[in-house]
Amino acid sequence: MSEILPRLPAKCVGRAKKVCKEWLSCIPSKEFESCFIRSTGVDLVDEKTMITLPFHVRPSDVWILSSLNGLLCVCLRNTFEMLIWNLLIRSCINISDSKSYGFFKIYSDAVGLYIDSSNEYRVLHIKRGRFTVDVMAYSRRTTHWKRIQFLQKRHYHTNGYVWSGGTFCEDSLYFTIFQFWSTGDIVIIRFDVNTETFSEIGFPYVSNVMGL
Repeated sequence: MSEILPRLPAKCVGRAKKVCKEWLSCIPSKEFESCFIRSTGVDLVDEKTMITLPFHVRPSDVWILSSLNGLLCVCLRNTFEMLIWNLLIRSCINISDSKSYGFFKIYSDAVGLYIDSSNEYRVLHIKRGRFTVDVMAYSRRTTHWKRIQFLQKRHYHTNGYVWSGGTFCEDSLYFTIFQFWSTGDIVIIRFDVNTETFSEIGFPYVSNVMGL
């Protein structure tokens, strides 16, 4: 159930409730179909509907780092722990297991959810140190982290670069990187989820002419 439900688009959730009584009781239709999630936390949808947080923090202390097929990767602001939150079945898994793995550092780290070649959900956590870019991938199935090699001799570890969150499309996870003091210096980092390798893609030209 936990593998099937997150893969369903929102319009199919109503049909899934007819599969069996267990699925009917596990799918909170109001929370899933009408919930509104902001990048800074979770808010009221209307006067009668509220998303119940499965952790003991204020909604403003929950950072949404990435989302995919009904799953959210979030960070708790008070502890910086990372969690996978399944809104469909109200489950939450803490993926932080040490001071090195699964702790999100704001302004430095980048995170993306993706599905690999074996149809397994994973979290890619990019951690920038003083002179390095350290990449770890978490498997929801095995509950373990593993290290992944980043690009050689690239200086994206410095604080001068700003990383976006990861966007999953087809078989790749994409991150946009730019220097906030240099106009036009933008690059897209592509992570191939099948080969587990990184590559650089030139950012498409955008005209500065008004109205174009």
